[in-house]
Amino acid sequence: MLQSERRALNREDFEEVIVNIGRVTKVVKGGRRFRFSALVVVGDKKGHVGYGVGKAKEIPDAVRKAVDDAFKNMISIGLKGTTVAHDVQGKFNASVVLLKPAAEGTGVIAGGAVRPVLELAGVKDILTKSLRSNNPSNVVRATCAALEKLKG
Repeated sequence: MLQSERRALNREDFEEVIVNIGRVTKVVKGGRRFRFSALVVVGDKKGHVGYGVGKAKEIPDAVRKAVDDAFKNMISIGLKGTTVAHDVQGKFNASVVLLKPAAEGTGVIAGGAVRPVLELAGVKDILTKSLRSNNPSNVVRATCAALEKLKG
């Protein structure tokens, strides 16, 4: 996404979904130190979607950092009506996500971390399959990689 396009986006138009919150533990001499990592997806349901990761001592701070990061990782996708134009496969590390166009009225057939990305991107009808690893962070990134391939 171009810098000028990024400035034109109004943050009030976007919705956010917390996909995963993890408790991270660091063991030090005096005991355990806990922090939280948050994986958040933001989108306007009009073809713009982004994901972000934030880490902090408190959950709200981690979510805020993740939302800021998500706006930096924003992508715009090209939709064909309410679905995607063609079959596409996205890969990130060990996660592979397969996206297939579906007839109108099918709905979003997706599970886990794929669903929030597609819903916030504005896709209404799609068939998906998550292959190999189901790590939420990698699945979200693989889904965004697949959606990015639709630009052309």
